[in-house]
Amino acid sequence: MTRIIAAIFVTICLSVSFISCKKDKFLTDPSATLNFSQDSILFDTVFTTIGSTTRNIRVINKHKQKINISSVRLEKGQSSNFFLNVDGTPGRLVQDVEILANDSIYIFVQVNVNPTNIALSPLIIQDKIVFDVNGNEQSVKLEAWGQNAHYHFPTTAIQYKDGYLPYSTVSTNSNTTVVWGGGTLGNPDDNRPHVVYGWLVVDSTQKLVINAGVKVYFHQNAGLWVYRYGTLQVNGTQGNEVVFQGDRREADYADMPGQWDRIWINEGHTDNYINYAIIKNNFIGIQASILSSATQPKKLKITNTIIKNCSKWGLFTQYFTVWSGNNVIANCKEYCAAITMGGNCTFLHTTFANFYNQEGGRGGQPCVYVGNNDGTQDWPIDSMFFANSIIDGTQGGELEMAIESSTLSPGQLCKVTNCLIKGSIPTTTLITNTNNVFNSNADFSNPSGYDFKIGTNSAAKTLGEFTLIQPYPTILSFDITGLKQRVGTGAVSAGAYQFP
Repeated sequence: MTRIIAAIFVTICLSVSFISCKKDKFLTDPSATLNFSQDSILFDTVFTTIGSTTRNIRVINKHKQKINISSVRLEKGQSSNFFLNVDGTPGRLVQDVEILANDSIYIFVQVNVNPTNIALSPLIIQDKIVFDVNGNEQSVKLEAWGQNAHYHFPTTAIQYKDGYLPYSTVSTNSNTTVVWGGGTLGNPDDNRPHVVYGWLVVDSTQKLVINAGVKVYFHQNAGLWVYRYGTLQVNGTQGNEVVFQGDRREADYADMPGQWDRIWINEGHTDNYINYAIIKNNFIGIQASILSSATQPKKLKITNTIIKNCSKWGLFTQYFTVWSGNNVIANCKEYCAAITMGGNCTFLHTTFANFYNQEGGRGGQPCVYVGNNDGTQDWPIDSMFFANSIIDGTQGGELEMAIESSTLSPGQLCKVTNCLIKGSIPTTTLITNTNNVFNSNADFSNPSGYDFKIGTNSAAKTLGEFTLIQPYPTILSFDITGLKQRVGTGAVSAGAYQFP
């Protein structure tokens, strides 16, 4: 029996030894390949003054023998903007890298962008990690976006109940005007984009002027705050709009809402305006609200602007004066426009359209809400005027008007005229309902793709009335494209786009 046990033990030892020896040998089969956790690495935008960022990839050996990678290298060699750390060994070329059977290693990839004043447009930085295994090559693509930019980092913070609000101001000087953009060929640096971390504040007595073509990128939870008595003036042009968006530039973030906070404008000035801007992918597009004084001037003019894909509301007002013409406010999780605490608001040739289909779809709110009660009191409505506009979306009733009468005089009425509305208007002496069309086809070109031009079958095609815009001929004589003129004394198209 002892001999039998000994023989079995020897056999087991030999078997284990054989298996161990086999695993200790390198796999030399030319057809043997590696597996990767991903076939490409796409970096965030790497703005040049920040310099670098890092990603990683896992390289997997699924074979029953260890494998030797003759070299792990960057295709562009020493001239590459990328740098590798291969299982603890740094370099742009690392040789003889072993991976045990059924094991893996990590490669960390860093991209570096040298500062330059020449690159005004985003530049693509590309390379490959090349793996040489048993005479064959495999590769993983690398791509990053790099661009020179102005940076705005928080320099202080406001303490509030639940934490701190980090911010910086557009200038350390009061009573100053700060201008972004407007560079020339001789001074192209002026047209660099702006990247905002935390809140960027236009402080009291300061003015921020943003010229055509400037792009403003906001980091997560960042925003632009025009504090009391501050002024914001956005001077975009058709085809050269000022763009406000998040700072994530990968394709997965191109249409992701909630990437940054909002543009927030307080009372104290009458010359805030935004013309030809695109405001997208944030929490609230624009908030115009009083901070502490209802008696101070409180005015914002918005023209030829698109606000879209907000994770909450597109336009949010609190007892503010807003003049809107040739705007599209579209595809938001909740309200496209929440006009609260009354105020003095005019919406001419404005397209409100909610076809939001992100992450579970809409929250159930109508496209447009108008009200004057804040839960404790009624606020005055100085004037509320909707004309030649469209209010549409995927729900049955896209307009809610909750007007309380305790503070209203006979002259303080809401007027809705020559609009295409999905839903209805309450029957009340506080609202004037004239020449509106309800629950008919807007015939938008591609609402889920943010194209709200109207087609041949649109009920908005000749619904508008030209005489309603005659007091504002230089602003509304052309539609939002700047190409189609509204002419004559009769019908024009409702909404921001003129047909044909």
